[in-house]
Order: sequence, then C-alpha cells, then structure tokens
Amino acid sequence: MTAPSRAPVPLVILGTGYVGRFIHQAAQHHGRVAFATSRAPDAHLSFVQPDRRVLYDLLRPETWRHVPARADVIWCFPALPEDGATRFAQRIIDRGSRLVVLGSTAAFPPGLSDVIDERTPIDHSIPRVAAEERLRTTFGAIILRLAGIYGPDRHVFDWIRRGKITNSQKFVNLVHAEDAAELCLLALQRASPGSAYIVSDGQPRRWTEICRFAEERFQIPLPPPMTTDDVGKRLSSRKILSDFKYRLRHPDLFTALSNLES
Repeated sequence: MTAPSRAPVPLVILGTGYVGRFIHQAAQHHGRVAFATSRAPDAHLSFVQPDRRVLYDLLRPETWRHVPARADVIWCFPALPEDGATRFAQRIIDRGSRLVVLGSTAAFPPGLSDVIDERTPIDHSIPRVAAEERLRTTFGAIILRLAGIYGPDRHVFDWIRRGKITNSQKFVNLVHAEDAAELCLLALQRASPGSAYIVSDGQPRRWTEICRFAEERFQIPLPPPMTTDDVGKRLSSRKILSDFKYRLRHPDLFTALSNLES
C-alpha cells in the first residue's frame, strides 16, 4: 500500500555521484528545489548552481550542519558506519521529512533459484544491510535496492571492452539511470515509510546473451566463454512499477544499449 501524494519540499541528495546526477536532473525537470552534497562540492558538482552545492561528509560531523533541514533526503551512498549514519539521521530527519536510502541487491543471498521479490529474506549480517534496516525501522526510511545502473558514460559495452565482465551464463539485472532517478522521486511521493522496493527493469539477462548481442550488432570482440557456479539473481520489478504506476522509459536493455552506442 502506498502513501498518498504530497506537496514537494526541498530535496537533499546525499552523496551526489552518478545516480545522484540523474536524480538532480529529474528534480530540476519536475520543478523541485534540490541541494546536492559532496565531500568536494566545487570540484564535483559543477552542474549544480553554487548556492545549492553542499559540503558534507558523514565521517566529519562538523559538516552535518551544512545540510538543509526540513527537507526530503535521498541517501545515495552506503550508510556506514552504522552508528554515524544513525546519529546523522537523528539530527537531520524531521517529522515531516521523507528519507529514501539507495541500497544494493547484494542484500539478497546468492544462489537463489527462484525469482527474487520484496518478500525474499535479506542477509542482515551484511553491515550495509544492517545499517539500512536500522534507518528503515527507526526513521521510516524507504529502501530502494538498485540493480546494476547503466546509462550515458556508463555503458555496458564498455564493461565488455575493458574485460570487466565474463561471458558466462550468470544472470545480471540492470536499470537505466533515468528510470532509477524517476523512481527515487516517486518513492518520496508515494511510498509508505518503512517500505522497501527492488529497482530493476525486471528483465534479467545472461551475460552470454549481452555479449553475443554486442558482438553481432556492434562487432565488439566476444570474450572467451567461461563457466561459473554463480547463477546470479533474477529480480522482479513488479511491485515498484505497480505501486508507483510507473512505465519504464527504457524497458528493453538492447534497445537502450543500441541508442547509447549510436
């Protein structure tokens, strides 16, 4: 069950890296006042107007006062160490604020043969997962467990060219950065506090399939076949797309990759 839509308040993007850039762009498009944080804002946030660049480092509490209060927060980096993350959240999260924390699908144990959805148990022994769960249960954080992110300047074909992936039967789950950003903003508007969602395009692919497509369509050298006992994971995106009534901008990986390559 989703929360009712609400009037937007200022947005703070904590740790504005690759995904954060797209969140900022989407927020601007939707007319939201968005502040972006970095440990070196002038060096890394040139795309943000100067008065909305924020110096922030979780490991330096003296910088916490720079983060605007009474704002929604999208937390884009691992919430570690857990105690520091909790103390910061206690300071910054107001009663009327929403907190979205970007997690990882590594929360789900490997080796699962069934399709994974939000009912699948997570591994609480992972420090990052434990910290996210503390933010969820204590502050009502909305956890978005992101699949692999791709998009402009982060092209799957470049991973193949640089030998970062193997030509194996392992499943991989991906989502375009533009879709991830839009779903982050929708989570602030529509998700219930304390809920958790998987963010993926919902179409698990095998690396062999992706490598073969890259070779056949774009003559990218095919890496040597490899065998692995790691079958990967198959993630379902049904819940988030249904609850948020969202239609993916990039539902087909191969079409999106072809557009990025051209």
